[in-house]
Amino acid sequence: MQRIVLLCRHAETEDPYPLQPDFERELTPHGQQQARAAGAWLREKFSKADAILASPATRANTTAQIIAGRLYFDKDRISYLPDLYNGRKSQLLKCLGELPDHVKQVLLVAHNPGITRLARELTEQQQLGYLDTADVLAVALELEQWQDIHATTGMLLTHYTEQVP
Repeated sequence: MQRIVLLCRHAETEDPYPLQPDFERELTPHGQQQARAAGAWLREKFSKADAILASPATRANTTAQIIAGRLYFDKDRISYLPDLYNGRKSQLLKCLGELPDHVKQVLLVAHNPGITRLARELTEQQQLGYLDTADVLAVALELEQWQDIHATTGMLLTHYTEQVP
């Protein structure tokens, strides 16, 4: 059964001010625009997500909420998982592996370097550059159950990146 993983790095954030916790960094106005554009692209290309997993950090959860609005996804159904905050590739894979099997398409919003390393692992494209802010990669996987994600390689379907004039 084909499943789609939509990997998204959070949108652009404000520079931290002295003593501000990294966890609390907010999106810039440009970052909010990036998230809206990524959400519109996702709606056009994939129409929906069955689940959204996001880091609970302000910048990632705001990105996820903006994109959820574009996908007509109930924001109260977003799963905020602590393992996605600066998580390693193995932690991100674990989160995907715990998805219920009725989920066919999932959006995962997280941080570099973990999100890029996960993309490289799932696609076996080690030359893949680091995801920029609000970049989205769509990966198709042949999986009967999400728990089998550790033993599979997918195919990169498409890559969204902001079009800078």
